[in-house]
Amino acid sequence: MKINDDLLNKLRDTILSRELLYSSNATRNSQYLRRKQTKEEEPYIRLPFFRDADRIIHSKAYSRYIDKTQVFFLVDNDHITHRVLHVQLVSKIARTIGRALRLNEDLIEAISLGHDIGHVPYGHFGENILSELCEENGIGRFQHNVQSIQFLDVIENCDLTLQVLDGILCHNGESHNKNLKPTGTISWESLQSKIEALKGKGKRDPFPVTIEGCVVRIADTIAYLGRDLQDAIEVNLILQDLNVIPKRCIELFEIKNWKEINWSVLDVLIKDVINNSYDKDSISFSEDVSISIKELYKFNMKNIYSNPKLIKESEKIRFMYITLFEHFMADLDKENKESLIYSDMKKLDWISSEYKKNATPPEIVRDYIAGMTDRYFEFVFNTITIPDRVKRRYT
Repeated sequence: MKINDDLLNKLRDTILSRELLYSSNATRNSQYLRRKQTKEEEPYIRLPFFRDADRIIHSKAYSRYIDKTQVFFLVDNDHITHRVLHVQLVSKIARTIGRALRLNEDLIEAISLGHDIGHVPYGHFGENILSELCEENGIGRFQHNVQSIQFLDVIENCDLTLQVLDGILCHNGESHNKNLKPTGTISWESLQSKIEALKGKGKRDPFPVTIEGCVVRIADTIAYLGRDLQDAIEVNLILQDLNVIPKRCIELFEIKNWKEINWSVLDVLIKDVINNSYDKDSISFSEDVSISIKELYKFNMKNIYSNPKLIKESEKIRFMYITLFEHFMADLDKENKESLIYSDMKKLDWISSEYKKNATPPEIVRDYIAGMTDRYFEFVFNTITIPDRVKRRYT
């Protein structure tokens, strides 16, 4: 069904009037770049970046967020953060900042929702193990932001805009930047060179090419910094005692009690970014806030992310990753069509035929494992390592 011409003209005028309120640094909807343009755009109903957010939400990879670890793996507690909640928090925070700075909220939302789709079972610990296996098999380092592009642009062929893909690729909430300024050129060649650099040797950390991408990158840090601390208290990883938190952070973030830790951190950081970025061509924290972010991250690293209680099962998880990778490499080599990697990966009709034709065995195994939820990862490991019991008698 088509919208009648009179209404279409009114919708067009509404969109154009909104863009007149944009900051001069904002990305205009008319600037979008799409590689294949598989469907005609509806620029006054579902704008290009708005449509990208829809495509991400309806992807198979997005649905697997539901059971992917954020920080606390192997913990039975429904009140802690999983990936599906984290990306919604990032989206909300980034859109709050973007609205105040008069930026393109549709672009911000799409980048936010897609930024962690490439995460693997058991979070960053699983990512490090899979990266080692990928390098051993000659396909370069594994990084979840590159894998997000692999899922959305290659495997499912969502035909997202370049600006969204670049923002997803260049997010890095673990790397603190006091100031972020859009960097580089908007081109498909530039995006590919960033991908290759991230997979290669040495530390690479490219910045987004749009200011909206910079907002999401900073919002990623804001979203987890206080929330991880609150979750750690929820699962009794650290004490409900404000005295254990650095005094500077308590004072600057105005933390009154442990229940309000996340709220206090969010409020201060969001307002600080807005204060320091309004009508500027970069996204920035103030000096005092930047120092406190580093101090709180250092505290979280020591007391949460490197806590012996959190990583005590790490060697078992490493063994599981190695077992799965070697097992499915062997299945592909033998062309074992009964293997799960055929029924649950290679034979799926929603996976791009171009991907199936061009992907190497190590890449297929990497993508299969990276796409697993924590629960499915455990199921597959049990399936390939524990023999089936005979129900009653041999027949």
